[in-house]
Amino acid sequence: MNLERLKNWNKIPYVSISLVAINVILFLITEFGSVDLFRAGALSVEDVLMKGEYERFLYCMFLHADMGHLFNNMVMLYFMGTMIEKEIGHFSYGIIYFLSGFGGGLLSLYVKLVQGNPFGSVGASGAIFGLDGLLLAMVLFYRRPMPMVTPLRVCLMIALSLYGGMTAGNVDNAAHIGGLLVGLITGALFCMIRRYSKGLPMPKPRDEEDDEN
Repeated sequence: MNLERLKNWNKIPYVSISLVAINVILFLITEFGSVDLFRAGALSVEDVLMKGEYERFLYCMFLHADMGHLFNNMVMLYFMGTMIEKEIGHFSYGIIYFLSGFGGGLLSLYVKLVQGNPFGSVGASGAIFGLDGLLLAMVLFYRRPMPMVTPLRVCLMIALSLYGGMTAGNVDNAAHIGGLLVGLITGALFCMIRRYSKGLPMPKPRDEEDDEN
């Protein structure tokens, strides 16, 4: 009975649900509370490189500028995140999510430094773009069947998301690209390691697979 409960618990995407809950709670605190978490957690060159506040790489991933910003990110995080978490497991999912967020923050900070941009940025979108990269790695390298998920659809989703960010104002596109690259690279490594651990061959190009069938 206890083993069955454990299996059912493992099927619940509690990492994604917890991330959404924390983001929403912190947004409500910043909107209606007296604590200025936005100022305390925004990622900027001055605060990180001059003041040494490296914890902002983590803090900025849980803060959002307004309701629309929060809503868009949380919808993507919940629907895409819960699907991926069920496929690869809670621990691997959480690790890649946070690595993508840190990677997005690093590229964002580098671009700000080069451009002399003094402003800070917040949001979970760098980590969420990392999930896009992870999903692309899964369909390219792991090849576990997922309904309605194909390389073309994932690439189209990524392209539209990047285009939307580049045509909108006040968007940290460097964080998006950084998170996407880290998610794709770490996702590819994860898929290859998992295939190797299960004794599965590396996937062939799709045109070769089609010729054999």
